[in-house]
Amino acid sequence: MTVRLRAPRRLMTMASISALALTLAACGGTTKDSAESGDAAAGGNATANPNAPIKKGLKIAFLPKQVNNPYLTILDNAGIAAAKEYGGEAKEVGPSDASASSQVSYINTLVQQRHDAILISANDENAVCGPLKQAMGKNIKVVSYDSDTAKDCRNLFINQASSEEIGRSQIKLISDQVGGKGEIAILSATANATNQNTWIEFMKDELKKPEYSGLKLVDTVYGDDDDQKSFQQTQGLLQARPNLKGIISPTTVGIAAAARYISGSKYKGKVALTGLGTPNQMRQFVKDGTVKQFALWDPKNLGYLASYAAASLASGQITGAQGEKFKAGKLGERTIGANGEVILGPPTVFDAKNIDQYNF
Repeated sequence: MTVRLRAPRRLMTMASISALALTLAACGGTTKDSAESGDAAAGGNATANPNAPIKKGLKIAFLPKQVNNPYLTILDNAGIAAAKEYGGEAKEVGPSDASASSQVSYINTLVQQRHDAILISANDENAVCGPLKQAMGKNIKVVSYDSDTAKDCRNLFINQASSEEIGRSQIKLISDQVGGKGEIAILSATANATNQNTWIEFMKDELKKPEYSGLKLVDTVYGDDDDQKSFQQTQGLLQARPNLKGIISPTTVGIAAAARYISGSKYKGKVALTGLGTPNQMRQFVKDGTVKQFALWDPKNLGYLASYAAASLASGQITGAQGEKFKAGKLGERTIGANGEVILGPPTVFDAKNIDQYNF
């Protein structure tokens, strides 16, 4: 967190993001009770019917990394609103902490409640796999969003942007702000977050390029998507690294907490900060000069896309196979890529010139 951008990217697994089904839409007459695991993985053995209508009354649930994450709240609320457009019922449930196994009990409950689709932003790609596979074995569609699970534990992954683009773009942003030279550090979310780790790997790879030879990554710390811990980690990082020139925080909770600390410290104007955040939470820090640029996509659109993807799965319009297409309401037609991935689109870079044009 897990929105929360028109620049290279780093995260990847929004999202993305959803799935539903009261009957096995791909096989006439097969019910949720009788379905085993034939279409458990993306695509599976099911057959898509692109002309099938979206079923009415679909029950879907958004399971974020944690329910008090502002970015994921915006995202989930947009997905819940989208469900009303196609006549479905949606809700958000989840833990208050972002530990690796905190989502497992919620998955089990949603399976017992016979939801048609579970949309999950995974805290740990493997910890949730067992119960998600059980859900798919009962013909409950699984869509990961924002932060992916292991690929065989869901039908689709709704990604906010290309993970590679996100990661590489973060290095470009920080390099531009520190003049291409100096020590930099990363303030991440949880140590097991799939999207964070994927972005960080692409950041490290980008740093190998000759144009970034003047940058040195000296530390990666984890705020666990907790505001106070992220604030304290920023403080500790700056005290332990007196030569630090810049911080990348690819998490909306982390970048806001880091900006709050830097804005009231002696480091303001001396240590650059960039990452992924929402315009509303970062506006004051851009206007007071603490942050020059940061990036993000529109979390509302990510939640909206995930919701429609889940409905299309649950209705049998798609199975999750590469090349299949579905209509996502106002966002238009989308195509499923390799490994069941659907990408929302490029992120936007926010700065003092454009930040007032956005309200989320």
